Amino acid sequence: MARPRHATFDKKKIVAENRRARFDYAIEETFEAGIALTGTEVKSLRGGEGSIAESYAEVKDDQAWLINSNIPEFSHGNRFNHEPKRPRKLLLHGREIEKLFGAVSRQGMTLVPLSIYFNSQGRAKVELALAKGRKHHDKREYEKEKDWKREQGRLLRQHG
Repeated sequence: MARPRHATFDKKKIVAENRRARFDYAIEETFEAGIALTGTEVKSLRGGEGSIAESYAEVKDDQAWLINSNIPEFSHGNRFNHEPKRPRKLLLHGREIEKLFGAVSRQGMTLVPLSIYFNSQGRAKVELALAKGRKHHDKREYEKEKDWKREQGRLLRQHG
């Protein structure tokens, strides 16, 4: 029997983060996915380089792919260097891939990478979110709610 998954993932070193995603999308569910990388890509990520600001994920042929993520070439990589914006395979269980594919095709949701990080075993992982796009008025409402929570915390600290 499989062990239950933790609500938060064991993030030791966050390399790249998509901060805009939580503002632009309403996050429904998050998944932790492994990522298939070459040696020079891992070295670049360990150096703290990489960006997932404009990237997204998609399911093609029963496989999940990370599209448009930028991991710059490794400075000492010579002829064995990688292509910076190549599609990278995401490593997920079959059931998870089917669930993601169903949500994207039927419910019109989007797969958004939230962060790339190294876990406690030193493996590169992607935090992937199943999300629904926010409309302009939803973004304004989200911003008001966030400001109110911040103000509420301030008031509680002062008078508590």
